[in-house]
Amino acid sequence: MWIRSRSKKPWRPDVKFKHIQPEHLFHCQKCGDCCNGYGGTYVSPDDIRRIAAYIGASEQDVINNYCCISNNKPLLGQKPDGYCIFWDGLCVIHPVKPKMCKDWPFIPSILKDPNNWNLMASVCPGMRTDYPDEVILRCVRKKIEQNL
Repeated sequence: MWIRSRSKKPWRPDVKFKHIQPEHLFHCQKCGDCCNGYGGTYVSPDDIRRIAAYIGASEQDVINNYCCISNNKPLLGQKPDGYCIFWDGLCVIHPVKPKMCKDWPFIPSILKDPNNWNLMASVCPGMRTDYPDEVILRCVRKKIEQNL
């Protein structure tokens, strides 16, 4: 026997999950998987300034000794094992890590294709995939707006 809902409104996952916030979708496990490969981490002049001050080096030393240049932009270097040059079991510059690292995994490519969240989650144990795409998109959008 079918029980008819009194409501004429269609079920919407965003209503059921409206309390879900970005922090519900991701909790860093400190595994370092995001610090390994993935095309590199671009660093801004502000990132370079903060890293230089933190490690007690000049900005030019950071660029010369810890970065490589790709498309005329500095990227954090990688060690032979593929990990970021600042990865040593944990991020050694965590308090001043680059914006690109701080934003992970709430990045614009998710808004272009929500399946990117699931692809990233396949290598990131801290990302939850048990929410509908609409909820993930809402949370990613919110986090990106907060990080501007």
